[in-house]
Amino acid sequence: MALTRQVITSLLRDGTDALGTKTLALKIIDESIVSGSLLTVESNHFCVLKSRGAVLNVYETGQYALTTPDKPIIGSIVQGFFGGSSPWVYEVIYINRSKLLVRSAGVATSAEMAEMAYQVDYYIHVDTKEAALDLITHMPFAGTMIDTQEISDYAGPAIEQAINQIVQLTKMEHINEHITDIRESVKVHLTEFLAGYGILLNDLKVLIVPKDERMRELISLQAIGLTPIEAVRYYLALRMAEKGLVSAPNAAVGLPFYIGSQFGGGVASGGTAGPSGASGGSKLWAE
Repeated sequence: MALTRQVITSLLRDGTDALGTKTLALKIIDESIVSGSLLTVESNHFCVLKSRGAVLNVYETGQYALTTPDKPIIGSIVQGFFGGSSPWVYEVIYINRSKLLVRSAGVATSAEMAEMAYQVDYYIHVDTKEAALDLITHMPFAGTMIDTQEISDYAGPAIEQAINQIVQLTKMEHINEHITDIRESVKVHLTEFLAGYGILLNDLKVLIVPKDERMRELISLQAIGLTPIEAVRYYLALRMAEKGLVSAPNAAVGLPFYIGSQFGGGVASGGTAGPSGASGGSKLWAE
């Protein structure tokens, strides 16, 4: 944020926007902000001027000469008495009115108490001067800015509640069948929650997957038409194949594996499959 020759702007010296794509609100407190200072508001910002906690004005796009309480009659006397600095403390708060991307993530539990990881991506923006006032009134500053991570932290419980209302009553393999209902539930809860802070919700996307990697692979195998037991066998076979075990195909089809058997017709190269009582063979894997 630059304050040079009493010109207040949200642009840095290299011309980039100090708010960027992650900052929703940015606050400046500087004693050199006095009557006559030029306040510049970019096309994608609102600006709120406060003094001692009171809102003096809300500005839209343009450049404005500030009129503050030290100007009438005694402005120059006050300036000289306090060594050139105004005794008034002014806050200039820029609010980003562009659409910002926010991401929230967490864990829900299915009807079987299996952990499901969810990720919600959504766009927000502040649309009016009144909404800008609601934001700085109800959303506290932890420092000099409010960023998208803070919005995510605030909205997290509302999103988790909306998701769990449906996920906790649904079996894990059927959750994606209800993804539209889950999305609408999140949208309703999140819209209502953010409205209290003057924030409008735009598009959102919801993704829910099993938290455990093995469960994700097993469900993927069932999705191609395998039964649960077949999915387990193929999962085992894939893990065995990664280890270079020649009996992996036997695991996939549920047949035992023998070495040195006198019977032919083996399933895997390097061994033959035969009756469990075949002589001359050693069973390495059994159904």
